[in-house]
Amino acid sequence: MNGSTTRASTISASTTSGSTMSGTVMSGDTLSGTTGNTIRSIHLYGANIDTDVILPGKYLNLYTPEDLGPHCMEGLDPSFIQRVRPGDVIIAGSNFGTGSSREHAPIAIKAAGVSCIIATSFARIFYRNAINIGLPVFECADIVAAVQNGDTIEADLAKGLFTVSGAIFQAKPFPPYIQDIINAGGLVPFVRRQLKQT
Repeated sequence: MNGSTTRASTISASTTSGSTMSGTVMSGDTLSGTTGNTIRSIHLYGANIDTDVILPGKYLNLYTPEDLGPHCMEGLDPSFIQRVRPGDVIIAGSNFGTGSSREHAPIAIKAAGVSCIIATSFARIFYRNAINIGLPVFECADIVAAVQNGDTIEADLAKGLFTVSGAIFQAKPFPPYIQDIINAGGLVPFVRRQLKQT
């Protein structure tokens, strides 16, 4: 995958904007283990969200997920870490993750408990880094225009299928080898697993 924008079609005939709902937030399964939709809450952001606001530069001397997670989105949305729950979804506009090539930003997002990111498009380096650390990222412009902050979303990560207020959105699912990397927790544990099998 090269991170180019893939426009996903909306399956339902019309999209009804949902009211803000608290919903029941559940942590997600691995992609291969997801057999049905899991209800999650949406955190909605705009376009060109750069890595310096996802994780401010003053924290780049930190490296572990445990240290990075508490500072996720601190430069843009300081209360995010108090609101986010395991399994929640970030939805954003175009060019999400522009800026630094370091993996700190996607590590912080994953450590905060976010199950996936859906955006109109991603900065290519961020997209690759997210896959490398086992964070699912989907490009789906239609869903970005249809949701409100705080809406609940039913997410089937294995199929790239998302439902909001009765409207169903299909993002392009990952090919099997990418799903294997994400299920392993990222590229490094995937390679270690492969080496053990040889």
